[in-house]
Amino acid sequence: MAIATETRTDAQIQTDVLAELKWEPRVQPNEIGVTVKDRVVTLTGWVDAYTKKSAAEDAAHRVHGVRAVANDIEVRLPTSAERTDADIAAAAVRALESDAGVSVNKLNITVSKGWVTLKGDVEWQYQKEDAERVVRRLSGVTGVSNLITIRPRLTPWDLKTKIEQALVRSAETNALGIRVEVDGSKVILKGTVRSWTEKEEAARAAWSAPGVSSVDNRIMIAH
Repeated sequence: MAIATETRTDAQIQTDVLAELKWEPRVQPNEIGVTVKDRVVTLTGWVDAYTKKSAAEDAAHRVHGVRAVANDIEVRLPTSAERTDADIAAAAVRALESDAGVSVNKLNITVSKGWVTLKGDVEWQYQKEDAERVVRRLSGVTGVSNLITIRPRLTPWDLKTKIEQALVRSAETNALGIRVEVDGSKVILKGTVRSWTEKEEAARAAWSAPGVSSVDNRIMIAH
């Protein structure tokens, strides 16, 4: 059954993004400019920490109707927060060793003018996300490029089986209404469920499988 979707104007989206930025405690809305064209949001201005740039981007993505976000916010560190690339690299290694769910030995860390680039291979999506989360909040960081690759150790058939078993175990999903397809390390979810919560839980179950690099959630919600 097709689901009707509301088409929102660029002006409505701009208004909501500005409101969401005011609601976000980590940023000052007067620091950030917002333009919208064809439901693509562009953020401009400058902030004094990379965490603020990231928080503004997250806030824009939360707004209904946004297709994509171009984050052109510039990070200008105050003199007191400036650190050498060597200091940032050393701090990144220490932070990853103590707080991330991935061995730092599996990663290559490069820092250039405060911009951190992460490379390497991991088995789980959460490890890739953890590594970026830990590094992005370090003092002196002006940006993060997360080029970590997820390398599946399971065959597509084993991956499909593990996801289907996880859906059956979950109290939040009706596994009979969900079909799982696997293409390499990419997972496609299809079928019909009863609620948005059930759709999100199915995606969470798919992401929890080792080696998954992307989840295309095509599940429909029955009305």
